[in-house]
Amino acid sequence: MPDAHPWPDPYMPEQGTDAYRVGLYDLDLDYRLASNKLTARAVLHARALRASSAIVLDFTGLRTVKVLFNGRKPSRFSQRAGQLVVVPAQPLAAHEDFTLDIRYEGNPAPRRGLWGEVGWEELTDGVLVAGQPNGAPSWFPCNDHPRHKSRFRISITTDDNYRAVSNGRLVARTRKSSRETWTYEQHEPMATYLATVQIGRYALMPLVAAVGQSGPAASDQAPVIQNVAVSPELAAQARVGLARQDDMMRTFERCFGPYPFPEYTVVVADDDLEIPLEAQSLSILGRNHLSQDWESQRLIAHELAHQWFGNSLTLASWHDIWLHEGFACYAEWIWSGESGGPSVEARAYAAWRKLSNGVHDLIIGDPGPELMFDDRVYKRGALALHALRVRSGDVAFFALLHEWTRTHAYGSVTTADFILAADHATGLDCEQLLHPWLLEEKLPEFPVPGLGGA
Repeated sequence: MPDAHPWPDPYMPEQGTDAYRVGLYDLDLDYRLASNKLTARAVLHARALRASSAIVLDFTGLRTVKVLFNGRKPSRFSQRAGQLVVVPAQPLAAHEDFTLDIRYEGNPAPRRGLWGEVGWEELTDGVLVAGQPNGAPSWFPCNDHPRHKSRFRISITTDDNYRAVSNGRLVARTRKSSRETWTYEQHEPMATYLATVQIGRYALMPLVAAVGQSGPAASDQAPVIQNVAVSPELAAQARVGLARQDDMMRTFERCFGPYPFPEYTVVVADDDLEIPLEAQSLSILGRNHLSQDWESQRLIAHELAHQWFGNSLTLASWHDIWLHEGFACYAEWIWSGESGGPSVEARAYAAWRKLSNGVHDLIIGDPGPELMFDDRVYKRGALALHALRVRSGDVAFFALLHEWTRTHAYGSVTTADFILAADHATGLDCEQLLHPWLLEEKLPEFPVPGLGGA
């Protein structure tokens, strides 16, 4: 297996540092849509993990105006090459708590890189923030490594008649003149790339299914609060497209364990989007993702599943991306069978057939930064899980998923962690079982009950 805790992350060696950890990001954003002008303040409450003479933050595209370190001016600060470097008057000691108060401004724009454009992006009439994997520094200074998870308070002031949506719960909403402020708190620890801001002419409405219903996926748990932020013009279409989301929620709670956050919000952008996006406690769809066909419904299920696999349980290093995408893809197949479509077995076999006819030159347990979002990582990751399920049986497999999400809730995980958990839950040698799927280029035979499952 690859090193479980590489530092820096080999896929993004310029991002993040192990010198300190942020406990709370307190962000106040003032954004004017017409001019794409952001004026902001970020207060970071942090602790040094080792002695250091400087604090390095990931930050790009915006201008730092003022910095205070523990309420006083630092010796100096500078911005270059996508980083903000703050040098305090006295070096930091290991385990020392400190506060950074950073004021900044500018015209935010997405970052361009291997994965296209990520970060803060203007819509036709609003804003979308897509942080995965390194877009967070496009709108706030941060320690941008997926293993660093923090609490967040995000306050967004913007034009009247627009709604700002962010992670966690809305705790305050105030209006002054032609400006409105929306304040959210995310108490469950969150990786920086999962922080988001969505701004549009949205109304917030509860999904009808969120009041609870009976059916094959029903559980004894109280229904999860589910809302959709959508323009009035798309409200009816959103209700149709998301009509079965509560069934999805109940199915996934039964299969994976309780939904890990207090609420779930789907934001429907007025623009067409190439792909939906996940963020902690919410997902973002385009207006083109609201049909009842399988392609749209699988994407809705996929983004919901990421709340467990990716958001609550977050990879410790990007080479383990299959722990997010393979699990979310397998959730699509589970929902297909649950909703009356092709069974998990049928979906798995179709994916295996497609892979078998393709090129076998990718190791999905370490695909490399250029290919970490390759569709083969998704499909073969899901097939690895199917192989484990076939070998272990449903009772042990779903007990494993419940234990996996419970034990590692709001934490960082690795492939090695999962194999240890699988060994314990199933009694199998899961290293031997999963190695061909995850760490060999050759595609294993399709898993068939009674024939070894790998």
